[in-house]
Amino acid sequence: MMKGLQLESERLVLKVLDDLYADKVLDYFNRNSDFLNRWESIKTAEFYTLDFQKQQLKDELKKMEEGKLLKVWIFEKEDIEFDNIIGSIALNEIVRGCFQSCFLGYRIDESKTNKGYMTEGVKRIVEYAFNDLKLHRIEGNIIPNNIASLKVVEKLGFYNEGLAKRYLKINGKWQDHIHMVLLNDEMD
Repeated sequence: MMKGLQLESERLVLKVLDDLYADKVLDYFNRNSDFLNRWESIKTAEFYTLDFQKQQLKDELKKMEEGKLLKVWIFEKEDIEFDNIIGSIALNEIVRGCFQSCFLGYRIDESKTNKGYMTEGVKRIVEYAFNDLKLHRIEGNIIPNNIASLKVVEKLGFYNEGLAKRYLKINGKWQDHIHMVLLNDEMD
């Protein structure tokens, strides 16, 4: 279903990857480990191995085939060989039935911050989620002091549904998160 999916925006290509890209995914995480650590769960040493990343990509493809996940990796359009990953966007825990909802997650390369790439990429994924996947609701949970991340979703029309106390264990500590939501106004 999702294997081979490739979406484009003005400056970006958003691409579902298989395990053949594990070395590029590993390179992305190695380059950005210090930058990402403050916003993510603690990673084991095994996470930073090629075998782990290969298995992770296989597991993600399986979840995508089951309709539970959409995960794309971000490349700049001029990178026609897809050599340098600059981020990823995921729609996690896609639930169907009467819910038609998911959780949004994203990360960007430290060297590509403040260029509008993440806003552009998330906008394209939201369009795909609402128009193609027919989702009704996208939820993002963001640490209050992650101002850059909050700006991304606010620019795209997400609204604040409140503060979730000690919501996720990030960088070894339970942290509060602002619950941001975007509804598909086209769905009844």
